[in-house]
Amino acid sequence: METIRPVAPADAQALLDMRLANREYFRRWEPDSPDPNRWYTLDSVAVWIADGEQRFAILDEGAVVGMVSLSGIQRAPFESAMVSYFVDAARAGRGLATRAVAEVVDLAFGELGLHRVEAGTATANVASQRVLERNRFTRVGLLRRHLLLGGVWVDHYLWERLEDD
Repeated sequence: METIRPVAPADAQALLDMRLANREYFRRWEPDSPDPNRWYTLDSVAVWIADGEQRFAILDEGAVVGMVSLSGIQRAPFESAMVSYFVDAARAGRGLATRAVAEVVDLAFGELGLHRVEAGTATANVASQRVLERNRFTRVGLLRRHLLLGGVWVDHYLWERLEDD
């Protein structure tokens, strides 16, 4: 059974409900925004999932419980993208994000013909780092004061996986 499928406009309400229920859980890792409700209204979620990036619903027994994305796809000469993901807190630690990332990486290197997939994790986000390690990503560097989280510039690790890794 697949863990992901392309996100559809009809998924906006389920994603919104899940995000609202997990707002405190996600807050630690979400970048600051001038709009604090950026990912917490039906309109903003609908725009987000239709923004032209490669976005996929993460499924658990048919229910939408998260999202995995390939964004910033760069074609020649780079042939690369960034992967990002989030999963409902109640389902964390069950391998859903790991399987979702595996499936989207297969798509990146297969159907999309990419050469590299990159990711970034806050240095304190050990769970996300484990997802990447289980998917054979290599930590390649430290991005100092990379992203504004909760009003603080937070260091992030940079990760990569090449198509032949």
